[in-house]
Amino acid sequence: MTLKKWLKPSLIAVALAIGANAAAAEGAKIFVVGGKPDDPFWSIVKRGAEDAGLVVKAQGGSVTWLGPQNYDNLGVDAAELIRQAIDQGADAIVGPNWVPEAMDPAFKAVVDAKIPLVIYNAGGLKAADRLGAMNYVGSDDYKGGFAGGEYLGKGGNKNGVCLNTLPGAANIEAFCSGFVDGIKSVGGEGSVLPLPATSFGSATAVAQALRAHLLQHPEINAVFAIGNVDANSAVSGISQSGKAGQVKVCGMNFDESILNNIKTGTQACAIDQQGYLQGYLAVSILNGRVNYGLSVPTREILTGPGIVDSANVDATLAGVAAGTR
Repeated sequence: MTLKKWLKPSLIAVALAIGANAAAAEGAKIFVVGGKPDDPFWSIVKRGAEDAGLVVKAQGGSVTWLGPQNYDNLGVDAAELIRQAIDQGADAIVGPNWVPEAMDPAFKAVVDAKIPLVIYNAGGLKAADRLGAMNYVGSDDYKGGFAGGEYLGKGGNKNGVCLNTLPGAANIEAFCSGFVDGIKSVGGEGSVLPLPATSFGSATAVAQALRAHLLQHPEINAVFAIGNVDANSAVSGISQSGKAGQVKVCGMNFDESILNNIKTGTQACAIDQQGYLQGYLAVSILNGRVNYGLSVPTREILTGPGIVDSANVDATLAGVAAGTR
């Protein structure tokens, strides 16, 4: 005889209510390690995590965002945030594998403590496999850079440089490596201009460095930026060098300013990795795991890359207005 046949309907309802209330009472304490909350891209990721957190909160849990004060010592600082999450009793942890050498020991401590882990944004499935994480949620960083290089090269801009303002970060190195290979795949040439990490997000530093580089290398007619702030700075640097209209820009991520640049033609394209989904899906997966033992068998959940250009910029602007793109 099954349990449902043995129990009266009213008792079944009571049992289900007790089970639901127990799950809600316990909840899931989920910690999300990400970038600075005031970083335009990471604010979108944070929004996704917080939206998924509405369900977590309704079930008695919480979502805590941990981000570094700056990006000057990214790997070490991020590793410390992971350890903080462990010390604060995390039931599950989300984090990007930015600098494996510095961060892998902290991630392994998560797994050794039997805390469910999802790698997102950086590192890919290889990192998830190496660290024993449940899933990887994010874009393929190399393919994102490749798409940008291929796009610019096909458009006739076949001598490009990737602005690397976070040297040593695995995802940024992958962006630039992909860009160089992408532009080469269509008969072009690519190079990388590494800048100090302190220049990341500094409009003046990036614009001045690119201006000088373009004047020293007049053959360059394509620039790839690893973030939306740097993309805006690149447009400024090109203008300062007197090469507006001659040097095309593509970059990772975007904001309303960049989309308007695409509409007006001052930027050729942006690579979309859908940061909102990265935060939203990673938190949702772990909440289901902690509360109900759920898992997603497709361990690599890709949110990009996609290309935003003049053909689809208007539709993308609607997502920006909603705070999710």
